[in-house]
Amino acid sequence: MRAPNFWYQRTGVAARLLTPLAALYAFGTARRLRREPKYRSSIPVICVGNINAGGTGKTPTVIALAQYLQGTGSNPHIVSRGYGGNLEGPLKVDERRHSAKDVGDEPLLLSSFATTWIARDRSLGVAMAEKAGANVILLDDGHQNPDIPKDLSIVVVDARRGFGNGHVIPAGPLREPVQSGLDRTDLVALIGTEQERQQFLSETQLHKATPILQGELIPLATGMPWAGMRVLAFAGIGHPEKFFETLRRLGAEVIRGVALTDHQALSDGLLKRLEREAKLRVAQLVTTEKDAARLPPSFRQKVITLPVRLQFSDKTPLKEALSENITSKQRRN
Repeated sequence: MRAPNFWYQRTGVAARLLTPLAALYAFGTARRLRREPKYRSSIPVICVGNINAGGTGKTPTVIALAQYLQGTGSNPHIVSRGYGGNLEGPLKVDERRHSAKDVGDEPLLLSSFATTWIARDRSLGVAMAEKAGANVILLDDGHQNPDIPKDLSIVVVDARRGFGNGHVIPAGPLREPVQSGLDRTDLVALIGTEQERQQFLSETQLHKATPILQGELIPLATGMPWAGMRVLAFAGIGHPEKFFETLRRLGAEVIRGVALTDHQALSDGLLKRLEREAKLRVAQLVTTEKDAARLPPSFRQKVITLPVRLQFSDKTPLKEALSENITSKQRRN
């Protein structure tokens, strides 16, 4: 589902009309959060989640954290629900054996960076990762899931879009009211350009005691000569237009940007239409890493992938949060 425009408008009739349903949604989330945990892990659990419904930069944040933890000598395992996949788990993702249809596109991508597990019941996935030798868990999503107690809760925020109109689904983009979500947050990861981050901080009141980790998604230097390249770009991520803007900033000539819905299946018919249009307009097909994970092997050589990585402007808030919430538990084990 593509987010409706009124979710990101300050006022609107649609949001007001949907307020009663939003109240019911918020009540359901609050009620779920009162459930007792299913499993308490003996190793640290870092939850990377969001208050908005998708499109905040959660997956790049998980990748960046996995790489940072590996650099400190830790053995992080990622546990995901496996959204979009057919398999329930718990199972370890194997990119040689599984496809995005099996485990979901995000877990398939994440498995390239760290051992990744999918489990509809996240408590079972955490238990499996623990037995397999992990010494820290990265819980992909789950800020609104009480099944696993968290040692460190990180909420990812898209600085450009912020919290939208401030309303809960379906009146707005929020999974729960902002304040209730932030009350359970140890660290906010604010992602965007420096200008976007500064504007967000000037317009949004966050709790003064909540540390903020700031970062920006930067395209990897792959040696690809983007300047002047005619491209037909397609993306099924939270906010596809950001991907198209990145290509333009690199100097590519975006002949057309095809905005798909988040996790949209790449059917044979869709891919054939994209290939036909690209040939007709003498353009190169380009997509994101997450979308590339859903491409059939026979089509991947026809598409260039633009990878991006999250770069933190200052890692001090992360180091302090890990030291305060994670290191002591690891030492006890």
